[in-house]
Amino acid sequence: MLSAAGKKVFVGMSGGVDSSVAAALLKESGYDVTGVFIKVWDAPWLPCDWREERRSAMRVAATLGIPFRTLDLEQEYKKGVVDYMIAEYAAGRIPNPDVFCNKVVKFGGFFNYAKAEGADLIAMGHYARAEVRKGSTRLLTAVDTAKEQSYFLWNMNKEALQHTLFPIGDLPKAEVRKLAEKFNLPNANKKDSQGICFLGPVSIVEFLKHYVDTKRGDVLDEEGKVIGSHEGALFYTIGQRHGFTVNEKTSSSRALYVIKKEMDANTITVGPRTDGKTSALANGCVLSDLNFLAPKEEWGDGVLVIRYHGERIPITSMEFTEVGLKCVFAHPVADVAPGQSGVYYRGDECLGGGIIRAII
Repeated sequence: MLSAAGKKVFVGMSGGVDSSVAAALLKESGYDVTGVFIKVWDAPWLPCDWREERRSAMRVAATLGIPFRTLDLEQEYKKGVVDYMIAEYAAGRIPNPDVFCNKVVKFGGFFNYAKAEGADLIAMGHYARAEVRKGSTRLLTAVDTAKEQSYFLWNMNKEALQHTLFPIGDLPKAEVRKLAEKFNLPNANKKDSQGICFLGPVSIVEFLKHYVDTKRGDVLDEEGKVIGSHEGALFYTIGQRHGFTVNEKTSSSRALYVIKKEMDANTITVGPRTDGKTSALANGCVLSDLNFLAPKEEWGDGVLVIRYHGERIPITSMEFTEVGLKCVFAHPVADVAPGQSGVYYRGDECLGGGIIRAII
């Protein structure tokens, strides 16, 4: 971490263990720490526990003896994360809400607020690292590969990266838990949150049904024969195994996976896997909405990751075009879907990424 001398840092505190330990480590290092709970949007028809999460963060702040604030970014979250997610699903693409939460809320609204309030830095409880290389702060993967989160940070504001600390990025999760006990944090034994924060106990399908008109459609086999039904093509992603109905009399006994979907016809096509792959293989993809965390000239000799904890796919060639970045894979890849994030790495550095708009 940077020298703490005279540095004022606002820490995004969610009420969870990771951000709490991040705040504790910064205070121990001598920073002038302020905890900030970020209030985001919740669907009015869903049970909401944000007040309890805020209380958890407040208890930690009181234990550490640091100031505590609440920042309302509900409108920014609704427009930049929720509305975007709904629109992408309605168009047949599969977005990643966590990526846009980081861009719009944590390293957007929160960063701007902290800067306006006189903070020198912000800090988050993400499992990632920020390190100065070649004269600028670069985004690096975390030490704990099981918890690594740089994949969700590719679209963050580059200016924010220059002023961000990730205090737990060098630590394994087990050590973070031990530190929570060492600092006597009241949430030391709290379970990690799972899934998309505003969904709570409901599935993404249940959520989308409240905002997008859908109708049942046909499930097709690879020859185009109708073998079942589904709830609406927009709900399914390439590689998905469950959530559709297949008539046992006409289907294979092997597990079937979504290999294609047609939004206009409202159909999904399914097929079995062979050697871990379906027949729907991609030789490459086109990325749009590019974000460069490292200079464009440094992109090369790297790998692309298209899902969280996914394969590091070697790239044999890349070409920047008017549309975006065309990447050719070193080998065919299964389950590539428009809307997913394609994140570009070289070694332990995340250079940036884009949104998959086309499959080649």
